[in-house]
Amino acid sequence: MSGRFCNWQTAEECRTELASALQSHWYSFHIDFLSCRYEFDVAYTSVLRRAIRTLWLSQTAMGNEWLPTHKDWRLNERHYGSLTGLNKAETTEKYGEEQVTQWRRSYDIPPPALDEESSYWPGHDRRYAAVPRDALPKTESLKTTLDRVLPMWQDSLAPALGDGQRVLVVAHGNSLRALIKHLDGVSEKTITGINIPTGVPLVYKLDEYTLRPVPHGDKALHVPGLSCNYVGDPKAIAAEVAAVAAQTKAKQ
Repeated sequence: MSGRFCNWQTAEECRTELASALQSHWYSFHIDFLSCRYEFDVAYTSVLRRAIRTLWLSQTAMGNEWLPTHKDWRLNERHYGSLTGLNKAETTEKYGEEQVTQWRRSYDIPPPALDEESSYWPGHDRRYAAVPRDALPKTESLKTTLDRVLPMWQDSLAPALGDGQRVLVVAHGNSLRALIKHLDGVSEKTITGINIPTGVPLVYKLDEYTLRPVPHGDKALHVPGLSCNYVGDPKAIAAEVAAVAAQTKAKQ
């Protein structure tokens, strides 16, 4: 969420932010999806409440609450380790903007790990009871997030797309960046500078045989350096992207 490192938790202090984010993007979901007449055959999301509720909103807007839905923990947000639950701006004040930016935006440098005694370790959460203990992270970088997202692409998303299904994925900034890195072949350096705004639809068109991206749509909504397009007002989207980039700025 925007103010805290909530990652795999919907911590008590994050619930107000969750409600605010969902409410603020409801209107754009309703208008953008309906006006563009997107249709889907199957949906995938994480096991985190904020993604599940965002999916509910988009389904309501499109009138397809019946859509078959699969929840997969591998689409979860990146795990921020011992930063979980901390305020982003206050953490920046404590450790410095350079250090926090490195933790958040570097490709392969994770934040400090939490231990298994921490209440934030996912092994204490029954959502992950079927997940092997050694697969549950104590911290993650974008690189290790990709390490778990890529198998999910290979065994779930790619087969559905290969069967000709139109797939809706509702996930999180970093799990989506991991998918983007794979789909567009983005370099490690470039992916660290890509910001995914909350609640703004992002559309890929893939070749039916290779599943590689095909450029399409309105150039004004094209994501620089990528093969996908946003759905929505270009100015509003630019403001959302800038807001994501500014989340770790120290308080003035």
